[in-house]
Amino acid sequence: MNRVLIVEDQSDIRKLIRMTLEFEAYEIHEASDGASGLRMARAVMPSIMLLDVMMPGEMDGLQVCQAIKGDPHLRHIKVVLLTARGQARDQEAGRAAGADEYLVKPFSPLQLIDTIERLMAPA
Repeated sequence: MNRVLIVEDQSDIRKLIRMTLEFEAYEIHEASDGASGLRMARAVMPSIMLLDVMMPGEMDGLQVCQAIKGDPHLRHIKVVLLTARGQARDQEAGRAAGADEYLVKPFSPLQLIDTIERLMAPA
């Protein structure tokens, strides 16, 4: 079963994402900030990580993404950045951090599922 790690500081958004994914065959894990999200990624080794960009605390989503993609044991994890910032420079920062995909809030549940399925499809 594919594991999904949701890293989002807003509990209502985490809940919405979790409810969207509960209809699919995913094992869902959650974290509320970047540092705990990185620790959880190391512990559960998710297939895909849904990562908010702007989070309070010691690490934002871009820093977590860089850490994931820079670690040989974690770099296989697909990272989807979730953010309200949709400017070209914001998306470029996401690509520079190593993100596999970038979804601008608000996104639809169907858009989220399509993105996950596309990234999880065998190459």
